[in-house]
Amino acid sequence: MITKMIIDSVQSPAFGGASFGEAGRYEKLVGRAFGELDPESPLNAVISDIALAPRNARGKVEYTTDFYLLKPLDAARGNQVLLCDVTNRGNKITYLPLNFPFKAPPEFPPINDPSTAEDAGTGYLMRQGYTIVWTGWDATAPAGNDRLTMTVPIASAGDQPITGPALEEIVIDNAQNVTPDTAVFTWPLTYPAATLDTSKATLTVRKYRGDQPTVIPAEEWQYLNASTIGLLPTGKTPFERGMIYQFVYPATNSKVTGMGFAAVRDIMSFLLHADADEQGTPNPLASTLQWAIATGYSQSGRFHRPFLQLGFNQDEQGRQVFDGMMPYINGAGGGFFNYRFAQPNRTAFQRWSHVYPEQIFPFAYTSLTDALTGKTDSVLARCAASGTCPKILEVNDSNSYWFKSAALAITTPDGSRDLPDPPTVRFYLLSSIAHGVASGRGICQQMQNPISPGPALRALLAALTEWVVLGKEPPPSRVPRLSEGTLVRPLPQSVVGFPEIPGVTYTGVVSTRELYNYGPEFDHGIISILPPAATGHAYPTLVPKVTADGIDMAGIQLPDIAVPLGTYTGWNLLVSAPKDECTAMGSFIPFATTKAQRLAVGDPRPSLEERYATHSRYVQAVEAAAARLVAERLLLPEDASAYVEAARNRALGLPQ
Repeated sequence: MITKMIIDSVQSPAFGGASFGEAGRYEKLVGRAFGELDPESPLNAVISDIALAPRNARGKVEYTTDFYLLKPLDAARGNQVLLCDVTNRGNKITYLPLNFPFKAPPEFPPINDPSTAEDAGTGYLMRQGYTIVWTGWDATAPAGNDRLTMTVPIASAGDQPITGPALEEIVIDNAQNVTPDTAVFTWPLTYPAATLDTSKATLTVRKYRGDQPTVIPAEEWQYLNASTIGLLPTGKTPFERGMIYQFVYPATNSKVTGMGFAAVRDIMSFLLHADADEQGTPNPLASTLQWAIATGYSQSGRFHRPFLQLGFNQDEQGRQVFDGMMPYINGAGGGFFNYRFAQPNRTAFQRWSHVYPEQIFPFAYTSLTDALTGKTDSVLARCAASGTCPKILEVNDSNSYWFKSAALAITTPDGSRDLPDPPTVRFYLLSSIAHGVASGRGICQQMQNPISPGPALRALLAALTEWVVLGKEPPPSRVPRLSEGTLVRPLPQSVVGFPEIPGVTYTGVVSTRELYNYGPEFDHGIISILPPAATGHAYPTLVPKVTADGIDMAGIQLPDIAVPLGTYTGWNLLVSAPKDECTAMGSFIPFATTKAQRLAVGDPRPSLEERYATHSRYVQAVEAAAARLVAERLLLPEDASAYVEAARNRALGLPQ
């Protein structure tokens, strides 16, 4: 529960005094929340190592977390919905594509202190009247750059912090972490080493994950201090960008990171229901809200599944916390959140961080039995038992099918059968969209995918709000299905349908979710085997089937995808390690402008000239695609107009 809230700063009005339609002007409140948890409560006992956390005089475990609020100055003009934008490594990520529909990370950095009129973007969230809250929950998120942080206790046995194995996986594809004067490669450790004896740790290196790792001798690396290692420039194994390093060492000072779930639960419950804290400080939102919705992007989207699975959508008074949830690009997993020596910042893709626990059964919202583990479970099992399940719109991009096992959320664990939608869950694929917005080649073989998910996320948030507030059903699920032939194995290429494009290599590379042995106490959040031992078993990876242009057949095709200027994919390959995935930004492979140009290089994809003939016909096609999505409630009218305007101004090299 929240025991004290301190508001450190107020900006009233915010956004330079700008007014947002019927909701009017907004104000900003920034502060800290202090909470405590009863470690004996079944609602909190699921937090790994909470029993080993120090307790206060009342026998409770304490935490402190930052919060940031945007609310209508006149609460009566708001929509009575509290929108919790779960932070990503302390950053306000989902705010960006929701208020700036054509911007998304990593090309566009987060706006962590939205204060000026320019920081409001289109002002969509404010115009709708949402009260918006961000909180810290990731106890490993670094301070600075207006990030929201959280302080939790250290797990201890008696008077001494516990020790245990920890793993740092290091993959640096760009130049960084190299000290210029000495050329020593350095890496900060998430947790300090329990001993500086290098013989107690192991550092290995390899180029591809399937390669046998090579041990780097202890004399070729060093502890610069308890929290930093360095690879010596004089060693026989100098640091190389793009290689995969693994460092296993005895660590100490493990944070009770799972308390982040309880902090979000408690802050939401306080803001929704409390009049004041224990010291009498008024709740700034008291009696102004009726509903709560959570959003999240990537890491903060993956927060949603374990939040539900562990039962945190029930507060300490038995009330439902979130009425609706819209996780984006969470695949079928959670994260390295609620474990001893957890590293919530980690995320598994094909090339890196693959051995950390992220995609762990159960994957689906339907109760299923997993043949590999013998377990029967569902993400919704606990909330179903307590009657606290929210309405959920689960949204994934194409990249999430290739590298985040998104298909496991909509099929049986063996990938043999489609699952029906649970009554309170809908699923959407944003066709041919990658993990974020990027341009240029960077370190990839192909140009990176520049299409933003923002317009779809805005429309789906509107649909979720109507579902929660009015009971209006959202648009039907739009995902690939086995039964429709649109969900397939990534190889051979002919099964996926990806065209043979000159200069483009198709390898079918995907992330495979292997079943690892982390040790006998893994179910209690304790990992004793690092690196984890391979069991020889894995879950299947299924991906969207594509058209002759290489565009995902199923899902929501935003106008730039429905009326394409090239092939857009959720995957790309790395230049330095060409068998592997390049980051998570996907590909953009432009069409030739004319038929003659494409024939000259042997490109099977029709040119812009053959597709659209004139610029005006291209604009008409965009207008028609946008209108269809508006009619299906998958695009806002204002964003449809923005697509058409952008199409008019685009230089295509076609006659008018």
